[in-house]
Amino acid sequence: MLKENRFFNKKTITVLCAAIVILTLLVVLTATGAAKNEGNGTIWALLPPVIAIALALITKEVYSSLFIGILSGAILAANFAPLGIADLVIGSVSAEGGDVVYKGLIGAVAGTAGIFIFLIELGFLVVLVNKAGGSAAFGNWAEKHIKTKVGAAICTFVLGVLIFIDDYFNCLTVGSVMRPVTDKYKISRSKLAYLIDATAAPICMIAPISSWAAAVSQYAADGQGINLFIAAIPFNFYSILTLVFVLGIILMKFDFGPMKKHEQNAENGDLFSGERIKQHMSEPNAKGRVFDLIIPIAVLIVVSVFALIYNGGILDGKSFIDAFGDTDATVALPWAGLITVVFTIIYLAARQVVPFSEALKRLPQGFFAMVPAMLILTFATTLKNITGELGAAEYIGNLMAGVPETLAKLLPAIIFLVACLLAFATGTSWGTFGILIPIITAMFPAENPLFTIGISACLAGAVCGDHCSPISDTTIMSSAGAECEHINHVSTQLPYAIYVAIVSFVCFVIAGFVTVWYVMLPLSIAIMIGCLFVTKFILNKKQNTTVNATKEE
Repeated sequence: MLKENRFFNKKTITVLCAAIVILTLLVVLTATGAAKNEGNGTIWALLPPVIAIALALITKEVYSSLFIGILSGAILAANFAPLGIADLVIGSVSAEGGDVVYKGLIGAVAGTAGIFIFLIELGFLVVLVNKAGGSAAFGNWAEKHIKTKVGAAICTFVLGVLIFIDDYFNCLTVGSVMRPVTDKYKISRSKLAYLIDATAAPICMIAPISSWAAAVSQYAADGQGINLFIAAIPFNFYSILTLVFVLGIILMKFDFGPMKKHEQNAENGDLFSGERIKQHMSEPNAKGRVFDLIIPIAVLIVVSVFALIYNGGILDGKSFIDAFGDTDATVALPWAGLITVVFTIIYLAARQVVPFSEALKRLPQGFFAMVPAMLILTFATTLKNITGELGAAEYIGNLMAGVPETLAKLLPAIIFLVACLLAFATGTSWGTFGILIPIITAMFPAENPLFTIGISACLAGAVCGDHCSPISDTTIMSSAGAECEHINHVSTQLPYAIYVAIVSFVCFVIAGFVTVWYVMLPLSIAIMIGCLFVTKFILNKKQNTTVNATKEE
């Protein structure tokens, strides 16, 4: 019997067949004039991300899926003209450009350089703390104080809530700290990735002191940004209900969808459900103490806060809130990460747990550990850039502007759905509310209660679409933080995100008529808790029916 050729396995053949079918379809559409890119802002602008997302979910191979999506966007932009495609892919001949290499790949690397640096720095920290034995010491501490699987999950949730400064920082820090604990209590890496993701963007979106609050503030009237953000928090149903949902499934001890299968696999010893990522972590050090983990993280938090407000101009006389509103996290966080790495090397050398020369030798391991996340982030950002060149944002914006005024009370729910779609297709929360907030501002007068609810719906939808999208940077970071196969994280998180999205949509429909937050907030939480009890009852009943049927056989 011949061995299977590793270069032509089932996954490779599936990707190649899908690519041929997609390219053929694009040829037919272009030849018939259906997909002509006559100006930006057509529905065809959404096709490349849809192709990439569909392929990623079907083939479970994210790199080639993203690349095919990028290539599809280039073909659409060039109307399948060979010379035009060549120009788009390999060169920038004209001032308009729009080519894959220059505005796509190079633009993606340039736009995410700060994120890359911060990722690498966090990779360095993880390696150094592991080498020092800090993570192992925390694991030993956890063995004495965390006695159950529920306790491990709750600890992960609480740590995620406490790190509210920035979602990137949240994803990688929580993952590196909690992996030993969740592994001990047989929580699957997919579940860990979900717990990280569910407390990253949602908590940042309802925390007034965060990089997300600063980003939202940029799109409001001068001096009103932080006030608008705070006013929108009680109506941000998706973010709040995601936290309620996470606590609910932890305390009620149930899962559903693909996550249930992954948790069952974890109980049987397979934390990765067969898709294990190669780890580049060093062996634990017997001299390590819990403080070897806590001190570097505490320094990173303190320095990160200072870096954010310093970058925002607090030394120029601005207030703390104004400085946070004017900061740039992609500049401040790499600076904070560098200071923390230098401090950690000196601290561990002084403690004589990791010699200076050994620390420097271990640094490349941190870089290698982050390469998969950086590669996916590059391709995902390239796809986002290509989609932007095709005018996806303009198309969604035109749809929003065309909503009849007679549907005013349903607009929050519609805004939520549109924001979900835009964030899902483009993989960016910040880009989504950057596009929609000016439109919402034009829709409602500032004194209209629906204005605040509409802003909340936009922010909630942006987080929801971000959670559902395989090309979202936060989703990618969560996979990296949990050291979980990216597609496993996406496929297990999607049903949970959709579940919360449905409940949130219902709440936004009601909020269009009941515009008082102190009524809507407890009502929305009550609806979510009620839905969880009903879901658990149905699942238990279904399980009992299956067990009885098996016994009868």
